[in-house]
Amino acid sequence: MKILILSFYYPPDIGPGPLRAKSIAETLKNIKFKEKVEIDVFTTMPNRYGSIKTTAPKLEQISNLSIHRFKIPAHKNGMIDQSFSFLRFAFSVLVSSRNQNWDIIIATSSRLMTASLGAYIAYKKKAKLYLDIRDLFVDTISQVLSNKISILIIPPLKIVEKITFSSANKINIVSEGFLKYILNYLPISRITTFPNGIDSKYISDKRFYQKFNDPIRITYAGNIGDGQGLHKIIPKIAKTFGDKISFKIIGDGSKKKFLIEEIKNNKIFNVEFHKPISRDKLIKIYNHSDILFLHLNEFNAFKKVLPSKIFDYALTNKPILAGVSGYASDFLKKNLPGVEIFRPCDITNMKIAFEKILNGPNFYDRKNFRIKFNRQSIIQKFCKNVLSL
Repeated sequence: MKILILSFYYPPDIGPGPLRAKSIAETLKNIKFKEKVEIDVFTTMPNRYGSIKTTAPKLEQISNLSIHRFKIPAHKNGMIDQSFSFLRFAFSVLVSSRNQNWDIIIATSSRLMTASLGAYIAYKKKAKLYLDIRDLFVDTISQVLSNKISILIIPPLKIVEKITFSSANKINIVSEGFLKYILNYLPISRITTFPNGIDSKYISDKRFYQKFNDPIRITYAGNIGDGQGLHKIIPKIAKTFGDKISFKIIGDGSKKKFLIEEIKNNKIFNVEFHKPISRDKLIKIYNHSDILFLHLNEFNAFKKVLPSKIFDYALTNKPILAGVSGYASDFLKKNLPGVEIFRPCDITNMKIAFEKILNGPNFYDRKNFRIKFNRQSIIQKFCKNVLSL
């Protein structure tokens, strides 16, 4: 049996996408099969963040797992330059797959195109198609882009989305908030929900402080783009609380430069920026923080998502300040202790949530959450579902 995994990102790239792809590949590699199994991963050379220069081998062979990395043009997380980078990736994948066949194609995709590439290869090779959908790309950009641009590009993208999703034998979604949307293309019997999860090796229960620091240390780590909307809330928070807080932002993205300019123009001195770093280093920073910050922009599309950052923050027992709504809000209230939620981009509501954290404990027991959302357990079930094809 031969399996192909398509993922635009793969370690040593950092972020939830690469980590998920690696978890799927290594879990499949370690499953004991009766017959011989070969697993190919088609991905890119590290490119997730232009600020990080990382190298990796073009071909990496680990037992029955072969990781093929294709070089693509550099990009700055913009829509146009990322589109060109993907076209180069797609061309390389199609050339490399020309004389090969697979039984199952797995495409883990946040921006639709990797899923569409997987659908095309599955059609050409007469293989089973399993899509792992991490974001509703068309739904999201239809609200982020201006009306003039949306009128031009959304209709053709909707056609691509329909063909891609409808051709899948099974679709997994990382958020139950996606379910209603996906039901437009597939019956519920062919849809599963295996979310992101907790990596137990990174769990930290250390108590570094018995009380909050002065100033209070708030940390955000992750992407800095339209989806997170940090440029709409961070300057307000920093100006409102002044020297009472110290805000650390770790990451990169299309809105980072804009956010830095906003901070400088408003003469704000309690916000510092850092390049993306490895998870090992991130955990240390989380542990030396007082509050971990999470925020999504105020678009309806983001009411469906479940940020992977939730699972990263839950590795610690620190209080979490979350500007989210919709499914993410419901999920946090139901599952994760120690989270105060405020309406996205609403500084008045945020102040109320912030005060609640200050008046509460600075350490929360999240053992049950970690057991329920253990990544290894989730991906094991995911892979068994793939192999049911």
